[in-house]
Amino acid sequence: MYKVLVIEDDNMVGEMSTMYLSEEGYSVKRAESGSHGLQMIEQFAPDLVILDIMLPDISGIDLCLELRKRSCVPILAVSMKTEVLDRVDALVAGADDYLCKPFSMRELTARVAALIRRSHMSILNPMPGPAQANIDLDDGEPVKLDYERRAIYVNSSYVDTTYSEFEIMKLFVANKEKVFSRDELINALRGIDSFINDRSIDVHIANLRKKIEQDPKEPKLIKTVWGIGYKYMGNS
Repeated sequence: MYKVLVIEDDNMVGEMSTMYLSEEGYSVKRAESGSHGLQMIEQFAPDLVILDIMLPDISGIDLCLELRKRSCVPILAVSMKTEVLDRVDALVAGADDYLCKPFSMRELTARVAALIRRSHMSILNPMPGPAQANIDLDDGEPVKLDYERRAIYVNSSYVDTTYSEFEIMKLFVANKEKVFSRDELINALRGIDSFINDRSIDVHIANLRKKIEQDPKEPKLIKTVWGIGYKYMGNS
């Protein structure tokens, strides 16, 4: 039985979420404050955290950052805030998904199931080394993609990426040195991320650079083409 921790101070939302998730077969506990939520992370060891961004004692964004220091548990951020920048802030802080209030319990349970499924697929099917994955290491390219396992290797070392980050890298690697506008990247991700926009693309690119570049501040692999978008250079 998968365990879900709901960190939510709104009684109605918290109780409804707990009830519906319990009916779906999850073991659910609820914390009504950020400080209580941090304690519950250690005690309960959840498979997923539903985190309200607006808590009475701690900023949900700060709590998300703190949770990320302690755990790789999937985080579903929920909030009354509907602005794109609020969602981007949550994703940058480490949230895996974002759900705007008010939301249907059906959508909540679907998002929870998808995040847990994705997380546990990675655990049950750990990424093999590049030799096992039949990746050609002799062409001098620093970044390798294993399409079957949706794995990325940088200089033969596996790096963890989100679904959207992998899709962007797949597009880049297949079209080396092609300049992609932000609109083209947005269109490529539609259906994967329903909230995708220019700012989200920039966040994904920044996160990819942190994972694949030797110096993310001086990127050599993913270049910015000012006024247009981005291109992947590879071992040019």
